[in-house]
Amino acid sequence: MRPDQEQLDAPLAAALCEAISVGTGSPANIDSLTEITGGSISRALMLASAGERYFVKLNDAKLADMFAAEADGLRALAACPALRVPRVVGYGVSGRQAYLLLEYLPLQALRTGQQGAKAGHALAALHRQRGPQYGWHRDNFIGSTVQHNAEHRTWPFFFAHRRLLPQLELARRHAQYNRLIADGERLAGKLAALFVDHHPQPSLLHGDLWHGNAATDQTGTLTLFDPAVHFGDREADLAMSELFGGFPDSFYAGYREAWPLSDGYEQRKTLYNLYHVLNHLNLFGSGYLRQAERMVATLLAEIGC
Repeated sequence: MRPDQEQLDAPLAAALCEAISVGTGSPANIDSLTEITGGSISRALMLASAGERYFVKLNDAKLADMFAAEADGLRALAACPALRVPRVVGYGVSGRQAYLLLEYLPLQALRTGQQGAKAGHALAALHRQRGPQYGWHRDNFIGSTVQHNAEHRTWPFFFAHRRLLPQLELARRHAQYNRLIADGERLAGKLAALFVDHHPQPSLLHGDLWHGNAATDQTGTLTLFDPAVHFGDREADLAMSELFGGFPDSFYAGYREAWPLSDGYEQRKTLYNLYHVLNHLNLFGSGYLRQAERMVATLLAEIGC
């Protein structure tokens, strides 16, 4: 084993080399291995082999399904020619480690002006890929939380039963969240009232579209990664992109130029972002409680409850 391979045990190094060999058709060795930033959940490495670079994510073997779901989502996004998506080279388990091996892409932050508008057009192109109903053929993950995707033909039902209620059920373990849970369940039961005049098509969504999961490649093409894909209301992607900021105004202008939004988006944005705030509440604690409570109260007031 070379000194720069010491960060990996021999079986894992062999598994990664095998995945590269299958993908390239040639024998592979690890020439270098560099620890890089790649998110808060998994360890990330850049692997070099025969002049090519690869992005490696590692985690506990019990989280292998998270990597399988990510690979599935990346392949779905890659079907949209307007996007750049890292190619999936391989994934699996070696001993106590799960791994995901991807093409390494040099990335740049989204810029303003024409590049931002081009990225907005690309997202609209992704959303024009339609599904037969809302959901996905498998569950996946939003962060480290299971995201339930059992398909349904009705969007308000899907969002209530696959998004809000599972998050509220996770929150139930915290006694101080009782008011939020009661009001949230009441909102879920009345959700159809927010969709009287809005009947979205099932668009292919990235599903976790904050600025940390979007960039551009060297040609300026919108590049997406770390997805939580499903078919849903396209506004849900746009809503999350606004939740933490980081996308230029030209991105939204470009999107609206390609595909204008319907009336009532600002109201629905609060609903769609409530899902992510609840998830942050469940993952990171009570710092998100007041924000979630305010969002639920706003939405209940909108429907007269």
